[in-house]
Amino acid sequence: MKNNRRDFLKLSGISGLGMAGSALFPGASFGADESQGYEQIKNLAHKKHKQVFNMSGYAAPKIDTVRIGVIGLGSRGSAAVRRLSKIEGVDIKALCDLRPEQATQAKEKLSETSHNPELYSGDAEIWQKLVERKDLDLIYITTPWELHTPIALYAMETDKHAAVEVPAAITMEECWALVETSERTRKHCMMLENTCYDFFELMTLNMVRQGFFGDIVHGEGAYIHDFIPSIFSKKKWNMWRYRHNASRNGNLYPTHGLGPICQAMNINRGDRLDFLVSVSSKDFVLGEMTAKLAEEDDTYKEFVGKPFRGNMNVTTIKTKKGSTIMLQHDVSSPRVYSRIHLVSGTKGVAMKYPLPGRIATSHEGWLSEEEMKVLEEKYQPEIVKRIGEMAKEVGGHGGMDFLMDWRLIDCLRNGLPLEQDVYDAALWSSIFPLSEWSVANRSSAIDVPDFTGGSWQNNTPVDINLTHGGNTGITL
Repeated sequence: MKNNRRDFLKLSGISGLGMAGSALFPGASFGADESQGYEQIKNLAHKKHKQVFNMSGYAAPKIDTVRIGVIGLGSRGSAAVRRLSKIEGVDIKALCDLRPEQATQAKEKLSETSHNPELYSGDAEIWQKLVERKDLDLIYITTPWELHTPIALYAMETDKHAAVEVPAAITMEECWALVETSERTRKHCMMLENTCYDFFELMTLNMVRQGFFGDIVHGEGAYIHDFIPSIFSKKKWNMWRYRHNASRNGNLYPTHGLGPICQAMNINRGDRLDFLVSVSSKDFVLGEMTAKLAEEDDTYKEFVGKPFRGNMNVTTIKTKKGSTIMLQHDVSSPRVYSRIHLVSGTKGVAMKYPLPGRIATSHEGWLSEEEMKVLEEKYQPEIVKRIGEMAKEVGGHGGMDFLMDWRLIDCLRNGLPLEQDVYDAALWSSIFPLSEWSVANRSSAIDVPDFTGGSWQNNTPVDINLTHGGNTGITL
């Protein structure tokens, strides 16, 4: 593998990506003619995949001490460094960020620990040197979205597992590249979808698997989060989040709402997503704000008149076995935060938002607080019973970030299958470009590809109750 990233991307088949220092947005992924880009999405949605090796349920060889390199040290990355340092059997050997001050600050958080990572910074391609190290087992990726797939691919090509922030990919081409590379190298690619490890989501998943809700008929998820200050922030490298919102119209952030619902429906493990339709409102906010800002700040002038993403996107999905899913995305309206998380079955229903999470078994109303406590005692999964309180103390979105990190490390150390594999990473991320296609084609239906190559029919869910493993310690 050549060190030059451009050569690497050509070899990997990701020819549409720009260099690491440039932005990847629809102009890059679609090319000069947007219709060609939309046609490519449709073609890749119908791609037939011949599986080389089934990564679902795959248990990689045990790693006693997981040697980690972290790339991207903004708020998410620096927090991950602190969390990972609390887990037994971890050695944080390398930290990377384009900005030297971010790398230095992240290392300072480890000053009272046994970790002494080497720093990589100051060059847009410097992450390659970190990935090429021979003494790493896992590359933990918390960069802007457009670098997620390139770094994950290079990690697997150089014999490392990859853990990558959401979304794992932002084009259909990237989704397929992740799957094909993971199968060929037999290296894990786990998307760091932390909401799957939130406490209510874990409990309802456990209840689903024990039959409490009966057959799952319908699920709903969302990312409704008033994100305006962050979208327009010039502090984000290359204003990457703003640029996505300024040029891509669909569900840009589907995985938080979709991940837990897919797990509850055994998607990729007994059922699969079949097709979707997606519709977006017009933009009522972003374009107007951009025009006002551009009057006093030249930074925003290039975006005036752009077809910004609509405020609300609604995507509806049907599964092969007949269940339905509704997803929403809105980060530019003054609404209370919600991921909805609704699981509706033939025997009952659970809904998390508005908080607190509630459960009902008939049309007569939600269960009482006392009845909920009984259910929590019976159905709270072992991972929460064992380390839930410690996870809350370490922190990270109330503890779910730490549960996710701990579970990943525990699986790698014990040679266990991951609860989220590369097929999940590709599938959940693919809703981003697929929804764009549907919105651009008057909300026409588009197939959702089968990234498992048919193995979904025989794949089985991964146990969440620590029947195996669970022996990784924590240092508070």
